[in-house]
Amino acid sequence: MARCLTIAVCQTGPIQRSATRAETVGRLVHLLEKAASAGAEIAVFPEMALTTFFPRWRIDDPAEIDAFFEASMPGPETQRLYDAAARLKVGFALGYCELAHEEGRTRHFNTMDLVGPDGAFIGRYRKMHVPGSSEPEEGTTTHLERRYFEPGNLGFPVFDYRGVRVGLAICNDRRWPETYRMLCLNGAEVALLGYNTPLLLDEAPALAHLRMFHNHLPMQAGAYQNTLWVGAAAKAGLEDGQALIGGSCIIAPTGEIAAQAMSLDDDVIVHRADLDLIETCRKVNFNFALYRRPDHYKRISDPV
Repeated sequence: MARCLTIAVCQTGPIQRSATRAETVGRLVHLLEKAASAGAEIAVFPEMALTTFFPRWRIDDPAEIDAFFEASMPGPETQRLYDAAARLKVGFALGYCELAHEEGRTRHFNTMDLVGPDGAFIGRYRKMHVPGSSEPEEGTTTHLERRYFEPGNLGFPVFDYRGVRVGLAICNDRRWPETYRMLCLNGAEVALLGYNTPLLLDEAPALAHLRMFHNHLPMQAGAYQNTLWVGAAAKAGLEDGQALIGGSCIIAPTGEIAAQAMSLDDDVIVHRADLDLIETCRKVNFNFALYRRPDHYKRISDPV
């Protein structure tokens, strides 16, 4: 009998700054219910799924900044989503802004948690490749993640989910071959990720026609080169004046897009992922244990 995992990607339309946590969580619960009704066994939500993408603004008031962060997960507003997972018996990966207390200080991370079909916490990933700048830069799209988030400090963990090895990634991580490489080396069969990506960039208007191509390209390459299933959930539509790209997808280890969201609103796509296809692809293309030459790759990990 084939090993399979039915994956749901839960895209959200825009989440405006005026939206309450309760309203947003209600939308996520509805998406999880749709995923469950379609037979999903696991679902993935976008990066920063509980708030607007606030790094598009410079904010100086610490209290105003912290209002976008979760001091605990689940918290009073998000518990409803965890309860829904237990009721529906469908786990999920959720991107959010994490307020952590470590090393005697308050820390801010761009985080994704993996939650089981019983609504219990399984594992956590913190975004490793934090892009943008700490101050607005003339001529570029304002993207101030480095003002608000520290780089992740948990590495690239892989977790057991119903006997399937699942890794997590967030937004800019999907552009980096090292992300998929590390997840694969750590035993991942499925990578779940969420992203918020502008449809247009002020610094590159001539490349506007390539935005969706460049969105999917690294994920397809990462899936193919590392023989992984990839489930990627976007935020989409016009959010607080900025158009977000959408294009949520499920990608097979062949590099093919198996399912894709075509809307710019709340949407659910579902695909039954054949996990045996991973081994087939490894036999055909990538016997890593046989062909790897790590003694010649040292420059990749040398200090910058």
